[in-house]
Amino acid sequence: MPDVIASSHVGWELATVALALLLVAAVSRALDTGPVTPAIVMVAVGLLVGPLVLSDVDVGPTSVTVRLLAEATLGVVLFSDASRIDLRALRRESSVPARLLGVGLPLTIVAGTLGALALFGSFSLSDALILAVILAPTDAGLGSAVVTDARLPQRVRQSLNVESGLNDGICVPVLLVVLATASGAGEPAHPGQVIAEEIGYGLLAGVAAGCVSGAVVRLAGARGMVDDRWRAIVPVAGAALAYGAAVGLGGSGFIGAFVAGTVYGAIARAEGAAAMDYTEETGALLNAVTFFMFGAVLLGPALEHVSWQVALYAVVSLTVARMVPVAIALYGTRARAPTVAFLGWFGPRGLASIVFAVVVADTHRAAPPTILTAAYFTVFVSVMAHGLSAAPLVGRYASWFGSAGPEGAAMEAAEAHEHAARYGAVRRRGHRPLEQSGPAPR
Repeated sequence: MPDVIASSHVGWELATVALALLLVAAVSRALDTGPVTPAIVMVAVGLLVGPLVLSDVDVGPTSVTVRLLAEATLGVVLFSDASRIDLRALRRESSVPARLLGVGLPLTIVAGTLGALALFGSFSLSDALILAVILAPTDAGLGSAVVTDARLPQRVRQSLNVESGLNDGICVPVLLVVLATASGAGEPAHPGQVIAEEIGYGLLAGVAAGCVSGAVVRLAGARGMVDDRWRAIVPVAGAALAYGAAVGLGGSGFIGAFVAGTVYGAIARAEGAAAMDYTEETGALLNAVTFFMFGAVLLGPALEHVSWQVALYAVVSLTVARMVPVAIALYGTRARAPTVAFLGWFGPRGLASIVFAVVVADTHRAAPPTILTAAYFTVFVSVMAHGLSAAPLVGRYASWFGSAGPEGAAMEAAEAHEHAARYGAVRRRGHRPLEQSGPAPR
């Protein structure tokens, strides 16, 4: 009898998730152009059915289900993100993305660490650093208009797109080293051991999986040996192969997936990009379910422990700790003040931060609960604030760019290579070709 009850409960939980997905699908076109985003809806529905209100979802924050879902989602997204970035084109025009990743990202981690030490008196340096790294990567998908609206300067859109596509993969090894050396995280490991095992095996598995999956598409596909239906499965299988092999060897599955996507994109090129639709759709589905579970399982319990220090840290993390480093990174680029503010504000925290927090909860049991509370609350504030502000701020910035023209915004008007947006948003939104974008008509 208990087994029947448990099975029935799981069935209703699955039905609830499915209904939430159908709800978003039913109004997806309106969500695509309005101020309310799919992530906002999924988080809101999750909160409604979670323990704070209806208690229809009975899954623990540290359950295997939550971690498997989170890790599978980030693995697919890391592979997809890495594969859609054209590294050769990026090397030719890397000025702004390189500054955001090479200067802005480290400064954001430093600022987040200092903010945590100032607000949370019980934090050690490692605790503050863990929280800062969790909240360092950005998720452009939370305000998709920012990277898909053709009225915006191509260079600005692509800088945010590339930054979001690469910074989560860059932050993975940083988080691994910090966790390995953190006090209370079991036997502290030497950073060299972490690099050799977690990162080294991840790189090895990623390169191997990327070569295999890229060869299937490029070589076997060129000989007509691959059916179109199976071609679409290759990237998903490549991501799974990289993740599974890396973990099996004792390395990081996230690094494996990220490296595999990079190698796959370099080998498969145009043929590989054409096969990515199914992978992107799989990533979009897993992403939606993850945000639902975030609202139902992770955010709900965290909201009961939000203090003024946590609320203030969320504000600092999304503003000062992000916008000041971006302003410093852009110094000398001739970027105008509206551009600096736009790039600084649109650094949403989303999927990667959720997954990093789940990993910390599972592997660093001695971590202060405030780390997770602050991380989850900051992501919640970001989902709401960046989602609701994307459309109006895109409109205002596009109007400024249109009135300034190439003469008044020379840096912004420079052409940039068009990297595919996360989940293929550009192709599906029906915008005019983005390579034609320039100043909006007056």
